[in-house]
Amino acid sequence: MIYAGEAFRVLLANKLRSLLTMLGLIVGVGAVVAISVLGSGMAGGVGGLLGGMSDESFIVFPNQQQQDFPAAEFRLSDLPGLRAAVPQLIDAIPLAFVTDLISSGHQRGRYRLSPESAVPFTNLPLLYGRHIDQNDIDTAAHVAVLQHDAYVRLYPQGGDPTGSSVYAGPNRFVVVGVLQEPRRGFINASFSGQMALPWTTFVQRYVRGDRVFAARFVVRDAGDIASAETAVIKTMRALRNRPDLQYQSFDKSQFTQGINVVFGTITAIVALIGAVSLLVAGIGVMNIMLVSVAERTREIGVRKAIGARRSQILAQFFIEALALCSVGCAIGWMIGIAAGWAVDSLAIVKVAGSVPALPIVPTLAIAVAFAIVVTLAFGTYPAFRAAGLDPIEALRYE
Repeated sequence: MIYAGEAFRVLLANKLRSLLTMLGLIVGVGAVVAISVLGSGMAGGVGGLLGGMSDESFIVFPNQQQQDFPAAEFRLSDLPGLRAAVPQLIDAIPLAFVTDLISSGHQRGRYRLSPESAVPFTNLPLLYGRHIDQNDIDTAAHVAVLQHDAYVRLYPQGGDPTGSSVYAGPNRFVVVGVLQEPRRGFINASFSGQMALPWTTFVQRYVRGDRVFAARFVVRDAGDIASAETAVIKTMRALRNRPDLQYQSFDKSQFTQGINVVFGTITAIVALIGAVSLLVAGIGVMNIMLVSVAERTREIGVRKAIGARRSQILAQFFIEALALCSVGCAIGWMIGIAAGWAVDSLAIVKVAGSVPALPIVPTLAIAVAFAIVVTLAFGTYPAFRAAGLDPIEALRYE
């Protein structure tokens, strides 16, 4: 405790010199912490970017650039075969959208309708009612689940609309559920319509013929998605007896991995910059500590002459280096947290629609690790040099 007080007294006695020495640490730690906060913010906003797409769903669609695109299109008759051939699947439904005039009382507007399975495509919580269930699908029931924006426009008075009727053209549907409002951003890649119907009902009313552009699949466990995607594509080629057909798949984990790759690359670049800053800062710390040893050579000699042990001198200068590095890393950490939070709140929230909690513990661990590494790498030699001074020579030093 005495050594710590002495260390901070020395730092405060040379404020400008201490600040300039810590500048490299502040820049390096601040940059790495800020980009860590931004990466966490963007990764945490994936749910908002995808409009709440569930973890257990994925989409497969034919590559439009291939020569024989019509042969690769999905057909309704393919779906039972896919469900039977791929054991990971618990459902396979067409992915399609239609826009129709939807009305409720005197309120009306054109909204997008989509097919839904008993396992919801979106993980948004319910505001009212329930999701579409298997009985609705088995009976091709005329029921619907509304997205929040459609609910607000069709029911401006608010309240629970379940049990009421909405009309899509001449077709009457009973509202059984309303989803909560999703997080909003500049990018909202929603794969669900503003009014979801049981997929069997959707097919009866809105699908003409047997062809659909894409299909949506649901697996029992999110960890099965990659193998299920491969199996679906392989099965489609076998059904057509065309190994040359090209398909693409999309799921939430792919998007998350893409975000992580981008920010992983940025983090690596910033970490390299931070490492250079830390190297420069470490050299500065060593230089200043050596200057401090030279300036206080006579003081060291006096302390040794009155009985100070080598270990005490070593501890004093080592703790001074640790204090210098700790203060610099602490300032850098606070600046990095503040900068990352500001960008999250002002920019990323507009893209992803949400700002997740700040990664306090991981970034604090980064700052502590940097302080320890720089202290050990660049503060040890000056401390040993001070501890190794000959007391007679030190007393004669001018």
